[in-house]
Amino acid sequence: MTSILKTNKLCKSFSTGGIQQHVLKNLDLEIYQGDFTVIMGPSGGGKSTLLYALSGMDKPTLGDIIYENGKNIAKMSENELADFRGINAGFVFQQIYLVDSMAVLDNVLLSGLLNSKDKAETVKRAKKLLTTVGISETDYKKFPNQLSGGEAQRVAVVRAAIHQPKILFADEPTGALNSQNAKTVLDILTEFNNCDQSIVMVTHDINSALRGNRIIYLKDGRIEGELKLDRYSGENEKRKNQIKEFLNEAGW
Repeated sequence: MTSILKTNKLCKSFSTGGIQQHVLKNLDLEIYQGDFTVIMGPSGGGKSTLLYALSGMDKPTLGDIIYENGKNIAKMSENELADFRGINAGFVFQQIYLVDSMAVLDNVLLSGLLNSKDKAETVKRAKKLLTTVGISETDYKKFPNQLSGGEAQRVAVVRAAIHQPKILFADEPTGALNSQNAKTVLDILTEFNNCDQSIVMVTHDINSALRGNRIIYLKDGRIEGELKLDRYSGENEKRKNQIKEFLNEAGW
């Protein structure tokens, strides 16, 4: 397995009302190329905080975050982080955050053209990805408020993947969707992963966790357990029971 990201004694603290809260505590973690890594744990355990730190969207208080190119993003300036994220990280949020005043295709191209000077190739890739996730050409000129929640989240996934990031980060990407739309988004992420896209996803949902081949349990800012699975090839009771047993043992 090829490591593409590694943390060393990662810490994140916040001050609330004069009280220091330690959200991540000396956390060591390695992410591998081609893995679909799922982070689970109780609310307030630090899952989203960890995801934001790993993606360079928030800076840790202490510790290192080293990517495979040897760059320590924990030591970068805000401008350096912005440049680094543009190449190495894609992010799918629970809230979709498409630009309301821009059409579907323009939302995707805005992200893609920030990282590529080849407009023709970026447009070609954007249209191919949109077709792959079931967004037809007739939808390209629609605005986000003209889409269903599931359609908008599929566009958001394409926006995150348009520049072929090292890692695609997803924070509860199905949390605001109904079960059918959630399955569609998970199918898309799984297909990306089958094409060797590395994914790190935070979720509370076991049906979402089924898609991972590696599940990390985070509690009180520390990794309390890890489960390794075969690559996802379809839902089955054995896989679900493995995850349930792991979560129960971890204190879920």
